[in-house]
Order: sequence, then C-alpha cells, then structure tokens
Amino acid sequence: MKRYFPFALILFILVLTFIFPSIDFKKGPDPHFNTGDIAWMLMSTALVLIMTPGLAFFYGGMVNKKNVISTMLQSIVCMVIITVMWGIFGFSLAFGDSIGGFIGNPSTFFMMKGMLGNATWKLAPTIPLLLFAMYQLKFAIITPALITGAFAERIRFNSYIIFLVLFTIFIFSPLAHITWHPDGILSKLGVLDFAGGTVVHMSAGWAALASALYLKRRNEANHSPARITYVMIGTGLLWFGWFGFNAGSAFGANHLAVIALATSTTASAAGGITWIFFDMLRGKKPSAMGTCIGAVVGLVAITPAAGYVTVPHSLAIGIISAVISNLVVEWRTRTKIDDTLDVFPCHGVGGMVGMLLTGVFANQKVNAANATGDGLFFGHTHLFFVQLIALVGVSVFAFFGSLLLLKITDMISPLRVSAAEEEVGLDISQHGERL
Repeated sequence: MKRYFPFALILFILVLTFIFPSIDFKKGPDPHFNTGDIAWMLMSTALVLIMTPGLAFFYGGMVNKKNVISTMLQSIVCMVIITVMWGIFGFSLAFGDSIGGFIGNPSTFFMMKGMLGNATWKLAPTIPLLLFAMYQLKFAIITPALITGAFAERIRFNSYIIFLVLFTIFIFSPLAHITWHPDGILSKLGVLDFAGGTVVHMSAGWAALASALYLKRRNEANHSPARITYVMIGTGLLWFGWFGFNAGSAFGANHLAVIALATSTTASAAGGITWIFFDMLRGKKPSAMGTCIGAVVGLVAITPAAGYVTVPHSLAIGIISAVISNLVVEWRTRTKIDDTLDVFPCHGVGGMVGMLLTGVFANQKVNAANATGDGLFFGHTHLFFVQLIALVGVSVFAFFGSLLLLKITDMISPLRVSAAEEEVGLDISQHGERL
C-alpha cells in the first residue's frame, strides 16, 4: 500500500487538472502594470529559486562524503513538492481570503484560479497576481529546505517528505499569512518583516532545534566536511540569490529595491569579516567555512530589516548578528544538541537578532510604508516591543508546532534511519547512489 499511495496521489492531481482548468478571466479596472517592475520581479523570482540549489551546495559540502547526495536532494526535492502544493492550495493558505487573521481560505486561489486577466495583489499593484504568486512560492520552497541541516545524516527520506509537506501547511503558511497578508494578525499589529525574518528564518530555525532534539544525536561522533569548496560555491549562490530575496520584496524596480539590495550586501560582508576576526580573537585560524557561515548569518539577520534601515545600520546588524551567532554555535557544541549544521544558531538566532534590530534601527525616512514608527535607536519604543511580541509568539508556535508535526510524522513513518543505514550513509541506504 505504501508503494501505491504516492503515485495514486499524483493521479489524483492529474484528475484535478481536468476538473479545474482555471481559465476564468478577470477583467477589472486597469491595474497599470509596469513593465520595469514586471521584469525585475521575473528576475527576482529566478534569483530566489537559485538559492535552493545554493543551499544544497552549502549544506552538502558540510556533511560527510557518504551523505552529500542525500543532503543536497533534501533541498532540491522541496522545489518539486512545494511547487505542486503551491499551485493547488498552498498559495491560498498563505494569501487567500483571511480566516480570522490566522490562515487563508484554501479555496480562494485553488488550482491557481483567478490568475488570468489583470488580477493583482493589493500590495503589489504593478505586477500580475500570478507573478506575485510565483515569487512567494520560492520562499515556501527554501524554508523547509533550511531545516534539513539540523537532521542531516540521520533522517529517512520518505519521512522527510511527509514532514516538509506538514510543515509547509501548518507552520509556514500560517506564518506567511499572519505576517504578510494585510489582514494577518501580525501585519495589523504593525510587525515589520521585510523579507522573511519570522516567516522563513525563525520558523526554520525553531523547527531545526525541535528536529535536533527529537531525532537525538547521530551514532557517528566524528564529522568531517566532504567539500569545503561546495560550501563556498553555495555561499556565492545564496548571496547572489538573496538580492532577489530581499530587493525583490520591494515588488518593483524602485528606490526601495535599491536600499534593500545595498543593505543586504553590506550586512553580509560585515557578517563574514566579523566571523573571521571574532574567531581570530579567540585564538582560531581564519577559515573558509567561518567566512561563509558569517556571510550567510549577515544575510539572515538583515532580511527582516532590509527595506527599513540605512546602510550604516545594516553594517551594525551584520556585525552584531555574527558575534551572537558565533557564540551560540560555540555554546551548542558544548551541549548534547546535535544540530548537525547549526541551523538554529545561524538561521534561528540570526533571524531573531534581525527582527529585534529592525525594532532598533528602522526609520520611516527609509520606507514611508512603515506605519509602526521609528526604532529604539531613535528614541521610540513601540516598534521594538511590537517586534519582541512577534518574536516570542512566532518562536513558541514554530518550536512546539514543529515538535508536534515531527511526532505525527514519526507515527506515520519512522523518522530515523537504522544504525546500519546511518553507518553506510544515506546516499546508499536511501537512494542507492554515491559520489
């Protein structure tokens, strides 16, 4: 039965495509499409997508050689599974008509209905609605992929697929709705999250910590990165794609996109060099791995703030986040928590630091759409406490929600590979392939 169910599901989806062709054409008021904005958002959509293969290289180079293919595939498979889900009901869950400010109505855009004609998203009025949907899809793809670094080298592939589906439905989609939908509860509260500090990085980080705790430690104590060159390639792809991730969140080829691009690259650079110098301060050699991790931490931390802060403050965010994440990584190594690739210290903690520093450094002169107010640095407290409330609420929801989903997944299909499968490596035991 287990062999037949997945393909039966694909056949069911095939039937849906005949029943719901989604050829309804919306003809409303002229939305004033801007070809420059459309071109930039097409490019941004592609840029964000390339981040997932970049993440595959980033994570794949860090694991043992016998687990490189399986680790990379855990990222790549998100591209195919989440895309199908998004086209059927995922976009509706995140951006459909609000149900109580917590989740979207799954029928609003079911099977991508209402995408033809001149339909637009209210916060992106110069691009087609379908383009907005495809752009947001790329965020849904990379979020569960980020989690995979926490349970690398010890999770069954079939069980991982079940978990990523459940995570996307019950964790990512509600967070995207409450944060980015105008009727979402965090949006109405005035929470600022320009490109995914809560929705992407905090949710993935807390899910990673829950996964590491639930799956417990690996049996093999020794850990040797397979290809540091892969990590460096992955870092380059992530940094490159992050321009679409952050600057694309301006939803147009405009001044705000320029600000987000500038703050993103400067924060990343600051994070990378700070990680090196902080390691040297503690008597370590400057390493390629540390440089790459620091650069990514800077990108993570600037993500919620990218369109709300100036370049000097993006440098501050990169520096502060790199030091804090570095310290948390060091703390984690002294515990029994086997977060294989330090997803929580880098993405979870980096996202939280970024959210709080958004509440410190945001200024309305940077982005007039910030109706919540200036940050703590400018003598205002309201925004900071709004960000703090969001941080606590999202952390509790993402951590305990993920623990529950892990337990449900484990009941459906065991999460851990056997000791023998772990010893031979997941490339062979799960996929029958090797480098």
